[in-house]
Amino acid sequence: MKNTPHPGTGNRQDAAQPELPGSRLTRRQFLKRGVALAAGAGLLTGAYAWLWEPQQLDTVYRTLVCPRLPAAFYNLKVVHFSDAHLGFHTRRKHIEHLIAAIRREAPELICFTGDIIDSSAEAINEYIPLLASIEAPLGKFAVLGNHDFWGGSGKDVSQKLQVAGFRVLQNSSQLLNRGGQSIAVVGLDDWLHGFPDPHKGRSGIPDDMFTLLLMHEPDYAGNAALFPFDLQLSGHSHGGQVRLPLLGALMTPPGSKRYVMGMYEVGERRMPLYVNRGIGETHLPVRLLCKPELTVFTLQSGAR
Repeated sequence: MKNTPHPGTGNRQDAAQPELPGSRLTRRQFLKRGVALAAGAGLLTGAYAWLWEPQQLDTVYRTLVCPRLPAAFYNLKVVHFSDAHLGFHTRRKHIEHLIAAIRREAPELICFTGDIIDSSAEAINEYIPLLASIEAPLGKFAVLGNHDFWGGSGKDVSQKLQVAGFRVLQNSSQLLNRGGQSIAVVGLDDWLHGFPDPHKGRSGIPDDMFTLLLMHEPDYAGNAALFPFDLQLSGHSHGGQVRLPLLGALMTPPGSKRYVMGMYEVGERRMPLYVNRGIGETHLPVRLLCKPELTVFTLQSGAR
């Protein structure tokens, strides 16, 4: 006997299934959910850039071969930091973290490349004991940045850095001696608010002596490469402070349009230039994909 399906209850594979209520998004619902997701992602990104990343100090280690470095200075350990911008959204614990990191590295030479303050020389006062607590057998050296001149505070900032134990170089130099051999550290005046003079800065330094240059604005390297400098250390750019995948830095200040962060080789001599991302922030209290940086260099040469 043949079984005949009851009307409406057939077993065809292509029978339409009833749609559950709410199983399909309307266009309006889709757009609302998309906006909500985008807003949530924006809030999370903003919180990360404001509250989290500025606290994440990145210690970067670089070994550089410097052919003219004397044998007595082989494996010279240099710590480089920049752009503290004290007084702008400054968190004391961040500076304490920085100072502790520098102490752990036990550097032989400490270099600071400008913008210790954001706009007021008074902002440095409470940090002088912390800055004074870091030491290096070959000394602590600093140059001024453009923010250090704001409000006519360049002289005040220089004096306060000296109280903290830094020698501030403004178109001047210092010879460092070890084992009967010498190298030079030169610091030039700020490019945007001062008058950098490489001839004056190098006065008395033999052309064949290894010379380290401290200069706030990295784009000055095009000029510096015309002189017998062996390495330029700079800051100023903050690495852009806010960077996006594929696009990189959204904006950098005058003086750091060409060289933004990391290592470069400049001019016919291929003079090494290193651009530090800085410690603090300015204009906006955020960092995105651009952590604060402490750089630790080990300088080597063929001679030993």
